[in-house]
Amino acid sequence: MHPLKFTYDTLAEKCYERLNQISPPPNKNLPRNNGQFTQDVKEDEKKAHRDLYVILKEHHEEDEMLSNLWKEVNTVPDWVDWDQIARGQDVFYRYGGANLTGLAYQSLLGGMGAARVAETLARTGGFSTKVARRRLYETTQHILQCTKSLESIQPGGDGWASTIRVRLLHAAVRARIMSLQKTRPEYYNTEEWGIPINDLDSIATIGTFSSTLIWLSLPRQGIYLRQQEILDYLALWRYVGYLIGSPTDPFSTPEKAKKTIESLLYHEIRPSDTSKILANNIIRSLENRPPIFASPDMLIASARWLNGNDLCDALGLMQPSLYYSFLMAGQCTFYMVMCYAYRYIPYLDRKKINFLRRAFWVMIVDSQTGLEGQETFFEFKYVPEFSTVTEMGEGYVGAREGTSIETRNLRWLLCGVAGLGCVSYLGAKLVGVIGGMVWG
Repeated sequence: MHPLKFTYDTLAEKCYERLNQISPPPNKNLPRNNGQFTQDVKEDEKKAHRDLYVILKEHHEEDEMLSNLWKEVNTVPDWVDWDQIARGQDVFYRYGGANLTGLAYQSLLGGMGAARVAETLARTGGFSTKVARRRLYETTQHILQCTKSLESIQPGGDGWASTIRVRLLHAAVRARIMSLQKTRPEYYNTEEWGIPINDLDSIATIGTFSSTLIWLSLPRQGIYLRQQEILDYLALWRYVGYLIGSPTDPFSTPEKAKKTIESLLYHEIRPSDTSKILANNIIRSLENRPPIFASPDMLIASARWLNGNDLCDALGLMQPSLYYSFLMAGQCTFYMVMCYAYRYIPYLDRKKINFLRRAFWVMIVDSQTGLEGQETFFEFKYVPEFSTVTEMGEGYVGAREGTSIETRNLRWLLCGVAGLGCVSYLGAKLVGVIGGMVWG
């Protein structure tokens, strides 16, 4: 795996340089202060948009390099089966709540344990408590666009276009960090960390959206995918990986995908002091905030349930009381009942998938507690500078404005305990009856 730290998407980087010549970037930076609510981030985003995807689309016929990239992303690989891709999109919503939980608390928060990746993220300033929540919502918007419909991920669709935007954003971040590193070699240790956003990082990113959910996040919530669902979901993210410029062979079979993520977890998870800062900032940016209004203890209990105590201790997360672990058990009970009950009835399964497609989009993008109807175009907002340092930020200090998810989790915990009690009682009665019949 080590050589993959020094290879990367050179085509996108060359195209990014060419796009800068066609349309020079404006000078803009978001403030890097750590007060989560001291200034409205949106004020800094009212500057003119520069959509690299649109520039690429309009000028690809004028330049050979741009034409090569445009041809690549519009060429559908032979291994793509659109029916399978559509089924893979359905898998995301079939286990929607559990998937979002896994993405937030294991893929993202747990992923901060990879020190190399944490060093790159810290240099963008995009994970201070001031902007981490919005950054999470923007990433979720991309996932929802990729799973919104088959047309959305096909050439010309919204998810397809957003993936190209993310690819060019990665090229921009990489170019900026390497430019600063040339001026001050101590700014970024390429010998130890590799090239920023390299091929190994890209594989890991696709893996956290797919393999980590399949073999870690969902099973730890009591949910196991059927073999066909695994094949379909991997096919979806293999295609997204192709569009984003990642090597795709590690996701060509479930066996390869599982071995790849296991190797990455074994070799890459080495939490640093920076990892601790970013992980805690994620918790502090989400605590007592809509749509779930979860307390810090509930958020950390979720992280510990999914990542284990060893990693969470290394990330500097506090140890919540056992009560919150029981609440997490109640949440898992809720997800298991909802997911297993619906997936065995095709009519209800389809109805649930369609409902969650709309509900997630409203919650993340359209609602006033989400992106407020302003879809992100993945601009280069979080620009690395020598002065950019991500520090431990403050948490939300206001009162909760809605009903916490903890109330629902408690109800389902009690239902689970009651159900287990009933099963135990009936089992004991049945054993007694059988015993009476046998021994008279």
